[in-house]
Amino acid sequence: MAQAQPHEKVQYIVEGGHRLSGEIRPSGNKNAALPIIAACLLTDRPVRLSNVPRIRDVEALVELIGSVGAKAVWLGQNELEIEAADLRPADLDPHLCARIRASILLAGPMLARCGKVTLPPPGGDVIGRRRVDTHFLALRELGAQITVDSAYHFSTEGLAGADVFLDEPSVTGTENALCAAVAAEGTTILRNCASEPHVQDLAHFLIALGARIEGIGTNTMIIHGGLPLKGASYRIGPDHIEVGSLIGLAAVTRSEIIIRDAGVEHLRSTLMTFARLGIVCRIDGDDLIVSADQEMKIQADFGGHIPKIEDQPWPAFPADTMSIAIVTATQCDGVVLMFEKMFESRMFFVDKLIAMGARIVLCDPHRAIVAGSSQLRAATVESPDIRAGMAMLIAALCAEGTSVINNAQQIERGYELIDQRLNALGAKITRVPPREPATGA
Repeated sequence: MAQAQPHEKVQYIVEGGHRLSGEIRPSGNKNAALPIIAACLLTDRPVRLSNVPRIRDVEALVELIGSVGAKAVWLGQNELEIEAADLRPADLDPHLCARIRASILLAGPMLARCGKVTLPPPGGDVIGRRRVDTHFLALRELGAQITVDSAYHFSTEGLAGADVFLDEPSVTGTENALCAAVAAEGTTILRNCASEPHVQDLAHFLIALGARIEGIGTNTMIIHGGLPLKGASYRIGPDHIEVGSLIGLAAVTRSEIIIRDAGVEHLRSTLMTFARLGIVCRIDGDDLIVSADQEMKIQADFGGHIPKIEDQPWPAFPADTMSIAIVTATQCDGVVLMFEKMFESRMFFVDKLIAMGARIVLCDPHRAIVAGSSQLRAATVESPDIRAGMAMLIAALCAEGTSVINNAQQIERGYELIDQRLNALGAKITRVPPREPATGA
């Protein structure tokens, strides 16, 4: 399938009010694919990755690693082979780095292989301040020297294991530290580290390369570094954020959808939160079934008090699903307080839902009160970031009339071929411009 050009502006024209039905498989986890692609630079042997989401952020990172000498070839729509036998410690292209925040993930692997790297400030979603301090703290503890001017300059005379306490459980900070620790001589203890499914996926990939890591899935990992790394074949796990998005979509459109290979072992907090909105899913082996006859009634706290849904570090409800939960709550009977703790600007998209008829009070940059249910009306809106963009698409699919979503290329940074995959379930989404015909892998 041909991919969108990096600077192409995309518009979705969405005809709302249609019930969907059928089966869908979530794409590979975007937030696992990005650090795993970066970690391929740790070895000079070929690595073959499958279930790689073919999305804009992944395409940008593949282009970025190619700019420093790695060879990356798409063997199929979702299969990628990377060989980093000849890396050069060139300054990374600021224009490529500006396209994705994941460019920061190259710091650890490039330090390990080349001894130095210069990174421009990373790009990505504009959802509030996103610290890089945790990356610097961890890499310094492992033996990196870092200077900052208009770019970040990393160098080392040799990475060494250390006992590292991260100042916050940053996902990408943990991933950078994990990659550096695998290459460092000696044992590293990472404390207060992130444990999200994508962090676990990266750790399992590193083990496939030959690393020794203990404590995967906990907030303390022990890495026995300095072991020789080999090539490997590895399949990236399903995206639990996409699964959450599909649950919300099925609920608000009153649709029955079967989500195949849903990664149900990582869905406990997601399913618990949707159950508080009156949406109960059924697990059938590896699949998740969202029925059309949901109660859609917000469950009050004991004593009839207004409930609160809040995001927290894993294994609690993930921040990336908060936008989906907000739009879902607009279609549920009752009142709920939504508390977004992690990013200062992620809530600001609710003005677009209000314009569509949602009853929401934005209390401050982190909290919103949603009173449902409300009939949403079609509107012309803008997609501000990946997750809010998907929330707007879900809103448009349950609204009366035909909506227009501008800046929809933001959605495509995180959701692979989402218009085609939802249209296969019965949605009516027209992409402007249309996708070009496939021309091979």
